Amino acid sequence: MVMMVAPGGRPVKAEGGRQNKTSGSRIAARDWAKTIREPRSASHRSLVHPSSLGELQVTGSYNLPVKLTPYSDLTPDRALDALASVGLQPDGRLLALGSYENRVYQAWMDEGPPLVAKFYRPARWSDAQILEEHAFTRELADREIPVVAPLAVEGGTLHAFEGFRFTVFPRHGGRAPDLEGAKTLEWIGRFVGRIHAVGAMQAFRERPALDVESHGVEPREWLLASGLVPADLLEAWTSATALALAGARRCFERAGDVKQIRLHGDCHGGNVLWTDAGPHFVDFDDSRSGPAVQDLWMLLSGDRESMARQLADVLAGYEDFSQFDPRELLLIEALRTLRLIHYSAWIARRWDDPAFPAAFPWFGTQRYWQDRILELREQIAAMEEEPLRIA
Repeated sequence: MVMMVAPGGRPVKAEGGRQNKTSGSRIAARDWAKTIREPRSASHRSLVHPSSLGELQVTGSYNLPVKLTPYSDLTPDRALDALASVGLQPDGRLLALGSYENRVYQAWMDEGPPLVAKFYRPARWSDAQILEEHAFTRELADREIPVVAPLAVEGGTLHAFEGFRFTVFPRHGGRAPDLEGAKTLEWIGRFVGRIHAVGAMQAFRERPALDVESHGVEPREWLLASGLVPADLLEAWTSATALALAGARRCFERAGDVKQIRLHGDCHGGNVLWTDAGPHFVDFDDSRSGPAVQDLWMLLSGDRESMARQLADVLAGYEDFSQFDPRELLLIEALRTLRLIHYSAWIARRWDDPAFPAAFPWFGTQRYWQDRILELREQIAAMEEEPLRIA
């Protein structure tokens, strides 16, 4: 069984290599759419870090050829050697953890608790962008907000070894949160409010913004140029995506000039670890600037009444620390629509990574594109409806 998080933010189980079936209802569509010190080896060279990022530095060096198989050279031995290159002492045990975009491993140490090593997908983010993410999570952790921030090892948080950049995190266990529970949602909302209060203090300099162009127009154009959409469905998909993007633009226009802040960016239940002490937020890899509601809508599911009730529970905690602009309610369905389009392009662009065909064997089939067209048509209608009213 493979666990994945659908564009709507809810976990989806894929068993036996078959696509999860969804009904034609709008509810089903919504749920689916939901630092560098000198290295030890003379073969490495130092990288200069942006002075604006303060104490954060990258350690080691790398040369990033874009491989047909991006992680083909990341063997277990190389991963262990990478950790040893920054002074850590793994005992040889390595466990691969669930991640598609990057490669993440739990590594046991000769002494002390296991650590988690994250190897970044080559060429996705620049050093400056990764360091800015690290700076944000460290800023949050320093304010005692429960995020899992990278560890500073040998003076840095971003390291490089034989073609791969990596970061080391403390291991934090946890379970999936109960997003149906009012108290759980309020508790999560309280900490998202604190994240946003810090996120609003300054802007990202390096990391991009979430907007219609980057998450809708550009992925659509890429898919059109790729030739992946079946010829007999191309006209319908082209029309549906054009109308969907027009609808998304109207939603942003109706919302007006809403505030752009630093976000988690991918705040769904899969990126919240729950313990008896409450939530811990992980994986800020998609952190970017955008409207606050981006970190809220993926916590919602079900019909309008259910989502309104859940949102009220989230905001009951959120507004203890941050003020929510009700105009952003106009953006929920637009952001869901952009995620649907972006998600298809994301899978297609990663198809050279063997993890993707294994996890998404149904991608690119006739049924897949038919379902995406139906979803987009439902989203076109949803964006014309009145926004959610907070219960």
